[in-house]
Amino acid sequence: MKKDLVIKILFIENSLEEAEQIISLLRNSGIAVRPARATNAEQVQAALDELGPDIVMFDPAITTLSQREVVKLMDAYGRDYALLGLVDSMDNQLVADLFVGGARGVAARTHPKQLTAVLQREFDSLQARRQLRRLEASLRESERRCDALLDSSTDAIAYVHEGMHVRANRAYLETFGYDEFDDLLGMPVLDMIDSTHADEFKAILRGPQGQEKLPNQLSLRARRADASHFDATVEFAPATFEGEPCLQIVFRRQLVDPATLAQLQRDPVTGLFNRAHTLERIDTAVAAAANGKKGQALLLIEPDNWSSIVASIGLGKADELIAGFADRIRILLGTTDVAGMLAEHTFGVVLDSRQDEAIREWISKLQHSVSNEIFDAGSRSITVNTSIGGSLLGEKNANTDLLLNQASQALRNAQSQGGGKVELHDPAAREKADEEREHYWLGLLKDALANDGLMLYHQQAISLQDADGDFSEILLRMNGPQGEVLPGFFMPIAEKHGLNGDIDRWVLKQTIKTLRERDKHGQSTTFFVKLTAASLQDEHLLPWLGEQLAAANLKHGRIVLEMTESKVMTLLRPTQEFVNGWKKLGGKFALEQFGSGLNSFQLLNHVDADYVKIDRSYMAELPRHPENQKKVTEICQQARELNRQTIAEWVEDATSTSLLFACGVDFVQGNFLQPPQRL
Repeated sequence: MKKDLVIKILFIENSLEEAEQIISLLRNSGIAVRPARATNAEQVQAALDELGPDIVMFDPAITTLSQREVVKLMDAYGRDYALLGLVDSMDNQLVADLFVGGARGVAARTHPKQLTAVLQREFDSLQARRQLRRLEASLRESERRCDALLDSSTDAIAYVHEGMHVRANRAYLETFGYDEFDDLLGMPVLDMIDSTHADEFKAILRGPQGQEKLPNQLSLRARRADASHFDATVEFAPATFEGEPCLQIVFRRQLVDPATLAQLQRDPVTGLFNRAHTLERIDTAVAAAANGKKGQALLLIEPDNWSSIVASIGLGKADELIAGFADRIRILLGTTDVAGMLAEHTFGVVLDSRQDEAIREWISKLQHSVSNEIFDAGSRSITVNTSIGGSLLGEKNANTDLLLNQASQALRNAQSQGGGKVELHDPAAREKADEEREHYWLGLLKDALANDGLMLYHQQAISLQDADGDFSEILLRMNGPQGEVLPGFFMPIAEKHGLNGDIDRWVLKQTIKTLRERDKHGQSTTFFVKLTAASLQDEHLLPWLGEQLAAANLKHGRIVLEMTESKVMTLLRPTQEFVNGWKKLGGKFALEQFGSGLNSFQLLNHVDADYVKIDRSYMAELPRHPENQKKVTEICQQARELNRQTIAEWVEDATSTSLLFACGVDFVQGNFLQPPQRL
């Protein structure tokens, strides 16, 4: 599933808390969700009008709505959707009833991985159905246009089913001397072929429709209605006509000698294929890969330091060098390999049906052959090295543009390493590469923890209500090989390998150290520090924090620990216990991404949060969305009634700041007001 897609989910569910837990589960899995909940027909209708759900999660335990009523309402809405049953356990009869009633899947709330997998599968299926309808509409339009083009084409084109004509254009009728298609209806196409070529033509017609390897061209003698003959080149392609498989046949009068046609496909300097024909052969290789063929690869080959070489030998001698270079490639080609020119000095080679090791061996042989050759360029003799970039071709990258881009990027990467290098993209090795990359960054992260390779920034939160002192959020960065790295990159790796708790302690220790320094100068400072779930469940963290704070003896400094609303929902009891203990130490607590759930304020009945940080989704182009302004105002009013302070993050313009002040927000924070600065 694409992570940037937002899944709109309608919960038909008795329990608000259980719906919230599923929302938190999905968001923690990286799935963006826009939820709504309904318990009766009126609420379902309102959700259909406002949300337009993609997925409906139906709890059969609900008593105010039946599955049949839900399906009836959804079908009347007229939008494609996926209905999922939401159960506590997989009771066979219950599951069967859900499927009979129209459910596409059944998810168990007690098995989070299964629930997530079913939701992802059904959303992907929904997206595929929608895409299929769009493609079918495009296909119908394309067929209409193709039919119009067929009639206006000057090529003689016919469609043949089981050897009989089913469609022919005007040019075909004129070529063979017929006035109307009715004269051809039911006539075998073999009647158009001279007897000397009939057997060869019949073999093609006898082959299975839609076969993969139709001949590109066939030269033969064709017969007109008046029994006269003409030489023609015939091209074949599988097609459909009125939903039935058939064969498209194009007759072209043979006005050019076949040898001349073949010569036109060649590059005049190297004798290899020219760019146009090379691209055609790459398209053919891609089509074969899409049908399951394995072992192909596209290589892009360039002489290193080409500009310097041309400057030294002169532009007039460059063709001699390119021709000699092409000879090194030609002698290594197999009978089914293809080589051609794709640019001034860029060779494209399609290797056919080789194991990965054999492809790398071929590349090594070419590099050795080129580097050991002395090339003559006029009166000068020079040696040349070559860089090679390429991509193995399989079903995953069976797209010509994608394949060329992958090979081109690999070539540029090889050249950036100093020349004489090889880089080969392997689409099937992504998982292995991800593991290697993760292992590499894990090593860097451990080293950063051990040797102070982490660093802290802070971003000020501006009080709109004239609160005393400085308020800032602590932001974490890591020194990477090429500069600073954001936590969104390395924190998932840290979580996977159990380093979150160590990182949290490092951040808290540095924060307390900074507060102690500011205390010496009488600065009143409040720092907001993010806390991970690992630390929340660490029974030793609060005693450790108590020791650190006692040693610092802070008089003017305060720490506000913060966690996201969705994470707190999944760890409600541990959060309650932690927040109560933290407040005994004099700390405060904040909820991030507040307002993203179904009923965020109910959470405040269980977790004593001092601050709520309004979900950033409400800040996106705030001046253009009155509904978001209204929602922010409601959050601020309810928070004020509960004696909580509100913070708006990601504020990016002056107009939004003014609107937030009018909404009653207590603090605003964002790059427009102050970009992050080193602590």
